Amino acid sequence: MAENNSSHTIGLFVANKPGVLNRIALIFSRRGYNLDSIVASPARNTDFSHMNIIASGERETLDQILKQLNKLVDVVHAVDYADQNKVEKELGLIKVRCLSENRTDIMQIGHAFRAEVVDISDTTLTFQITGPSRKIDGLEKMLESYTILEVIRTGKVLMAIGEELTAGSGMVGKDSLHITGAKGPGFGD
Repeated sequence: MAENNSSHTIGLFVANKPGVLNRIALIFSRRGYNLDSIVASPARNTDFSHMNIIASGERETLDQILKQLNKLVDVVHAVDYADQNKVEKELGLIKVRCLSENRTDIMQIGHAFRAEVVDISDTTLTFQITGPSRKIDGLEKMLESYTILEVIRTGKVLMAIGEELTAGSGMVGKDSLHITGAKGPGFGD
């Protein structure tokens, strides 16, 4: 059963109204799903928002959650992107103790991961790194032999590749690109 319990990347296109996040989180909570990260941002049409949720649990339960999400009035479209082609990025800030004797080594590690130094003091160095989660995980692992003071991560943002729109993105008119499973006016054919 353990192999059935996995991480899922869910994209939602929702009405930009108070309480929407709470109603969505309750659906996951009632089914015993853990929310690992939530990222929300306004869409091009500010009446709507994009949400990316990373959640852990059983696949069968996720299917039920997606059905319930798509029934919510304020959810225009919800989809699991686990098996779909997508661009997926995350931002991380990592602060590490950095003394003069190991500063060069730490900066070389950051450079190898294409991380940018965004703050430096006599005793600390802070990197900004963007990319797939595994890249940020890798930098953290390489810096473990030094003293990591703090790590802040945004959670994943994602976008469908090619001409497919992300979770009902944009509410465009007749000329919209096809959106698999989208509902509501102005969504593909």
